[in-house]
Amino acid sequence: MPAHTAAVLAAYADRRTGHLAAERTAARQARRLSWARLLLFAAGVAALWWRWPGPEHGPSALLPVLAPIVVAYLVAARLHRRVQRAHARHRALAEVLEEGAWRVERRWDRLPLTAAPAVDADHPYGGDLSITGRASLLQLLGPLGASTGAATAAGWLLQRAEPPVIRERQEAVRALAERPAFRDELTARARLAGAAPRSAVQRFLAWCDEAPWLLRRPVLLAAAYLVPALTVGTFVALAAGLLPGEALWLPIVVGLLVTGVGRAGGRLARGAPGSDTFRLYGEQFRLVLAEQVPAAAWQRLQAALGAGGHAAPAELQRLQRLLEAAELRYSPLMHGVVNALFAWDLHVLAALERWRQRDGAHAAGWFAALGEAEALVGFATLAADNPGWCLPELRDDGEVMLHAEALGHPLLPPASCVPNDVELGPPGTFLLVTGSNMAGKTTLLRSIGTNAVLAQAGAPACARRLVLPPLRVHTSMRVSDSLEAGVSLFMAELLRLRGVVNAAREGGPVPVLFLLDEMLHGTNTAERQVAARRILAHLLRCGAVGAVSTHDLELGDTAELRAAAHAVHFREEVSNGKDGATMSFDYVLRAGPASSANALKLVELMGLG
Repeated sequence: MPAHTAAVLAAYADRRTGHLAAERTAARQARRLSWARLLLFAAGVAALWWRWPGPEHGPSALLPVLAPIVVAYLVAARLHRRVQRAHARHRALAEVLEEGAWRVERRWDRLPLTAAPAVDADHPYGGDLSITGRASLLQLLGPLGASTGAATAAGWLLQRAEPPVIRERQEAVRALAERPAFRDELTARARLAGAAPRSAVQRFLAWCDEAPWLLRRPVLLAAAYLVPALTVGTFVALAAGLLPGEALWLPIVVGLLVTGVGRAGGRLARGAPGSDTFRLYGEQFRLVLAEQVPAAAWQRLQAALGAGGHAAPAELQRLQRLLEAAELRYSPLMHGVVNALFAWDLHVLAALERWRQRDGAHAAGWFAALGEAEALVGFATLAADNPGWCLPELRDDGEVMLHAEALGHPLLPPASCVPNDVELGPPGTFLLVTGSNMAGKTTLLRSIGTNAVLAQAGAPACARRLVLPPLRVHTSMRVSDSLEAGVSLFMAELLRLRGVVNAAREGGPVPVLFLLDEMLHGTNTAERQVAARRILAHLLRCGAVGAVSTHDLELGDTAELRAAAHAVHFREEVSNGKDGATMSFDYVLRAGPASSANALKLVELMGLG
């Protein structure tokens, strides 16, 4: 294991140990406060039984005994909630740090799957380069909010950014990589907020776009304000002896009539998620606003979170209080009484609609900014977890050359990743990769592609140094047939290759980077070689650059392709031991074409020869 990897793992273990200790302390405090609440409740019941006012005593005899107990219970309940939140926070931090160590070691079987939008089957490289899903680039970034950071990071990885944007993201990544405590805290909050249904934010943003309903009905709104006035007036009149007791039914009937016409309950149920969800998002917004990062991209996010004087944390806190008021409907008995006497739902609905009029237009920008902040923190964590990686250099001199020193595959464990130096370009040339089965040809192509994707998203790359121009990545690797669509393997690969060729034909200032693994292996060798040569020659004439892996050593055996091909290869070693012949690979890239194949050797090793 590389020394810098061991140091990263040790740092994760140290931070996790501290949060585990804090979690245990919070758990003990929570148990004590739970017992205190139980004892105070029992004390309150005992006080009621002991000092229940009889004919000779009024309520004043009970108040001095019961009031301190009630106050103490409320204080204990508040402290209990605070300690429970601290316990959940430290647990989330400990889980995040444990998973951080698993990410460093690439222990994919233990890592939770990061939820993200599905990748289009026609995407130029999304299905070939493991952008999302199990053992993917997105999973390597760590816990991201399903509706915020995960969606943003996936979008960045699936669509290259322009060089100025890339450089701004790199500036933020470089600064955030030096702030482990902040990164841990934000990712832990993302973990807690991510426990809400994935559709919660989308439902809330859709609600923010709705037109007001109650505020457009002034008569109903005025009637809602009349109900509490009528209720209070009736109680005062009853206390003064001006009305008979039966008059209490008047405000109840009026209140039920008004709230029934208003149908506020159903509209509240269709509104925003629960209040606790917004408390968690509010904490994330507060963290992002408070962290001063000397990077233009980060400062722009902070400006979006405070756009127009509408600071996201404060406004979400207001919304949280309104949603807590709306949650009274989950207590049917209390809700029924309060709603009938004071038209509670209508007042809450009116307040929510006023909030929506004031802040609804800013909400989408807030969550978009939060998604970008989480994505930048994910990229920064990737840089901190892999100190041997680099932030790529973007060429702006017009030269179409990719130069990589010690390039590796970012999804391989550091202990088993073998880096290689790679060069692609100039236009009109390609890298011809040959070698035996399992020697590393496909892994090399994926290493080039995944690192080009990371570089053009603004993330660090798995290389000591990577210099590249803007490139449009197109691949043909994991091609399969489709019984449902009636498409054979050969036709499926032709369709994929047509997409690569069409992209190269489009031309433009950004050339195509093609990565083609074993082209047209669904047909016979003679036809495959002719067709593959034609496709390669066409790509090169269109100014594309790239790499092709093949077992066909004769693929580049034409005058045009011989002049354009930079041949490299991997090789294997076969040795005889006490258990028979064994085969090993060093995965080191060497100049020139391969001189051997290992298919027959593998057949013999498997006992099939």
